[in-house]
Amino acid sequence: MADTVTLAAVIGAHGIGGEVRLKLFAQSAESVARHKSIQVGDRTLTLKSVKAGGGAPIARFAEITDRTAAEALRGRLVTVSRDALPPLEEGEYYHADMIGLPCESRDGAALGTVVAIENFGAGDILEIEKPDGKRSMVPFREGIADLAEGRIVVDPLFLA
Repeated sequence: MADTVTLAAVIGAHGIGGEVRLKLFAQSAESVARHKSIQVGDRTLTLKSVKAGGGAPIARFAEITDRTAAEALRGRLVTVSRDALPPLEEGEYYHADMIGLPCESRDGAALGTVVAIENFGAGDILEIEKPDGKRSMVPFREGIADLAEGRIVVDPLFLA
């Protein structure tokens, strides 16, 4: 497990007062807003606010006061310490913990490794890199791909 978890990336400046637009990797803007101190690239910044902004939430940091400073953050990852995250309930997981998990069939045959998790609105999709280097996307759904004791058990029929 990594010491930090990426919640978002800065995708650009918003306005002239130092606000930035975020691409979320967290569940919601509230997942970012609950933190007061956030790492943005190699800087520790104080989060003043996060608000809805059409397709991308808009964040304001105490230390960023103009558009030039906001533009300098473009492309930087927004991370927090793993210790700052809320505890998980039964059946919940952090995407960061899934990346790198081995994938196996029900009979234990190696099928690959989780390299990414996407969500296009209908649920999580696991991107699995097979031993031959090719990648497949599999719905993270019960009976198709199940999290079980530090590995993903995948129905091989769903691997293209």
